[in-house]
Amino acid sequence: MTDDAPKLDRDELFAAYAPPEPGARRVRMNFVASLDGAATVEGRSGGLGDADDRLAMQVLRTLADVVLVGAGTVRVEGYGGLAVGESDVAMRVAAGRPAQPRLAVVSSSLDLDPEAAVFAAAVARPIVVTHAASPAAKRRALERVAEVIVVGERQVDVRAMLDVFDERGLRQVLCEGGPHLFGSLLEADLVDELCLSLSPLLVGGTAGRIVRGAPELQRRMHLMHAMPAGDLLLLRYQRG
Repeated sequence: MTDDAPKLDRDELFAAYAPPEPGARRVRMNFVASLDGAATVEGRSGGLGDADDRLAMQVLRTLADVVLVGAGTVRVEGYGGLAVGESDVAMRVAAGRPAQPRLAVVSSSLDLDPEAAVFAAAVARPIVVTHAASPAAKRRALERVAEVIVVGERQVDVRAMLDVFDERGLRQVLCEGGPHLFGSLLEADLVDELCLSLSPLLVGGTAGRIVRGAPELQRRMHLMHAMPAGDLLLLRYQRG
């Protein structure tokens, strides 16, 4: 998709995505998918979105205390130093919040380069979430560039992770993927909201869905809004 002119107004998006209880814990997922359910095109989700999808993502990041993402998504999507813009910083500070949301990267293997842009270009110290059986040497290396949180013995305990976030005042959680992290949160029944950008593309191929690794289950969701932006559709669902 190549349209680089957003069709939606920022203030309209802030009103549409305002959390019902800003001080309460809330896990919000943000994903993009094609009309036929593909979560990626040519291996990346970025090819499915457009300027309005990116604008909505920036609004959601501004409203978040912490942006949560899996290590695989960091590598594939090329995450750099996460930061919201000057006007969004002013909005956050005026509301008595830190200038920037934290970025939290979930990794079992800790296959992360401490010199990567996601750490080196960060304006707020990132968080790395792992488990007790992860490589100790890699943990020590990452502790130089990030706050390392250990939850769970042999796999990341996502419920305990949210408890630690809560203790640090990081209650508005925005998860940007990937599908396996979404699956872990869904299996633990921790997903409060899904913000889905429906891309006007048919992709075919073998691309996966936005959720992987979770057993088959049903969670009833309630439609909060459906905002058309040209041919893209911004959908917001919360727990039914």
